[in-house]
Amino acid sequence: MISIRDVAERAGVAISTVSKVLNNYPYVSEDTKRRVRDAIHELNYIPNTIAAALSSKQTARAALLINLNTGTQVIDEITLQYIHGALSAAREADIEIITIFLSMINHMTPEEITRYLQSQGISGLIICGMTKDDKYLKQLIDSRVFKTVLVDVPLVNENTSTVWVNNAQAQYDVAKKTVLENKSRSVLYIEGKRNGYVSDERLRGMKRLAEELKLKLLVRNGEFSELKAREIAFRYAKNRDAVVCASDLMAIGAMNALIEMDIFRPVCGFDGITLMGYVGKQMNTVRQDFYNIASTAVAELKLLYEGNEGRNVYTKHELVKLYYKDVIV
Repeated sequence: MISIRDVAERAGVAISTVSKVLNNYPYVSEDTKRRVRDAIHELNYIPNTIAAALSSKQTARAALLINLNTGTQVIDEITLQYIHGALSAAREADIEIITIFLSMINHMTPEEITRYLQSQGISGLIICGMTKDDKYLKQLIDSRVFKTVLVDVPLVNENTSTVWVNNAQAQYDVAKKTVLENKSRSVLYIEGKRNGYVSDERLRGMKRLAEELKLKLLVRNGEFSELKAREIAFRYAKNRDAVVCASDLMAIGAMNALIEMDIFRPVCGFDGITLMGYVGKQMNTVRQDFYNIASTAVAELKLLYEGNEGRNVYTKHELVKLYYKDVIV
C-alpha cells in the first residue's frame, strides 16, 4: 500500500510537508503544493482518513453540498428527493452523510472550505446545484483533495465523477415528441440559466432537433423562472407553433400565459415535478428520478473510495405526461 512516506519521497519533501498540504495548512508554497499533489495523483495515494475507514470497515464521512438558492419553494421537491436518496443509499454503503447548504460556505476561499470540511472528518463530497459561477467549488474539485461526485456538472478527473441524465438527448426526445405530435414547424424555446451546466446541454439537444427537422427556432432565456417564462410566452408564443421549456416551472408559466391569451400551443417541460399534474393541461415532460440520481451518486462515491477513477455516469430518463390522478395520494 502506498504510504505518506512514498508520497514525500516522490515529491522530494518531508513527510510533515505532505501532511500540511493534505490538511491545507497556510504558508506552503504553490510549487510545493503542486509537487505533493502531483505525487499523490501519480501514486494514487489514499489519505489515511479514507484508507483506515475502508480497511477497518469504519464508516467513511462525506458531505452532501446542496444549493437552496432557487428563489422558489417548488424546487424543494427536487432538493428533498436528493437528500432522501443520498441518505438512504449512504446507510447501505456504510458512508455517513451530513448535509451542508452551499450558502453556508459560499463566502469561503477553497482553502477555508477544505479546512472546514476536513475539521469535520469529511473525505468525500456529493455536490448538487453547482453553477459555472461557483469558481471556488471548481478550484476545490481541481485540487483533488476530496473524492467528489457532481450532480448535473460535467467535470471529471481521477477523483471526480459526474452523475446526471443525458440532458441533451432528453431535451431532444421530449421536444421531438411534442413537435411531431402537433406537426409544428416553428418553436419558441425557453432555456434555463446561462450559468447552469444543464442549460447548455439542453439547448444543444434542442438545436440538434431544430437542425434535423428544419424548424424555425427562437431561443429566449427564462432563468428557470415561472414568471419570466410567462412573460416570454406573452410576447412571443403567438407567432410560434409550439413552446419547449427547459424546466417544468417554465412550462407552467408559459401554459398559464397561453390560457390567459385564450390560444392553444403545445407546451413541454423538463424534470417531472409533481406540480405538473395540477396544471389542468397535460404537457409532455422529462421525468428525472432525483432519488435514484442521488443514490447513484453515493454508489459512485463508494467506488471512488475504493480506488476507481472518476467517470461520467448517465441515469435513465423517461418521457411522461403527468395526470392529476398520478400525483394525488
